[in-house]
Amino acid sequence: MKRAAQALAVAAVAALFVLLVWKVTRDDSGISDQVARGEVVAAPDFTLDRLDREGTLTLSDLDGKPRIVNFWASWCQPCKREAPLLEKTWQAHRARGLVVIGVDVNDFSGDARRFAKRYGMTFPLVKDGDAQVAGEYGTQLLPETFFVDRRGKVVHQVLGELEQADVDEGVAAVLR
Repeated sequence: MKRAAQALAVAAVAALFVLLVWKVTRDDSGISDQVARGEVVAAPDFTLDRLDREGTLTLSDLDGKPRIVNFWASWCQPCKREAPLLEKTWQAHRARGLVVIGVDVNDFSGDARRFAKRYGMTFPLVKDGDAQVAGEYGTQLLPETFFVDRRGKVVHQVLGELEQADVDEGVAAVLR
């Protein structure tokens, strides 16, 4: 009887896991899938607490400026490798109005601040503690980056770690 109950519990957990995997792989409620299909869609607006200073940042307050919205976390290995590239991009193009925004997801604020200091991140950083904004964007993994043009439309995205060619393509698209 005890073994039957354990087997039933294991089967129930396995079924829930399969359902979760199916839902995650089939969910296109965020914009990531639309952008991947080549659609140009509006970037979901958000207001999040700043990590780099006091206050909040609202994405739509930056309308009229090209933006890079990068979802990351301090525990993410590819995020560590791409952080210097994002900083370099910010420094190279900020005079042209480009704003890089780092959105820290499911992380401790202290860890995120230490990460930002270690990797010299001087661009605006915000905290998406419950990953609600990441969900609205349909992020599938970290890091994930969205390039938003002056009209607030996502014109390019990169799933996973950024490479220089990805940045060059995205920056060219948002600065047009």
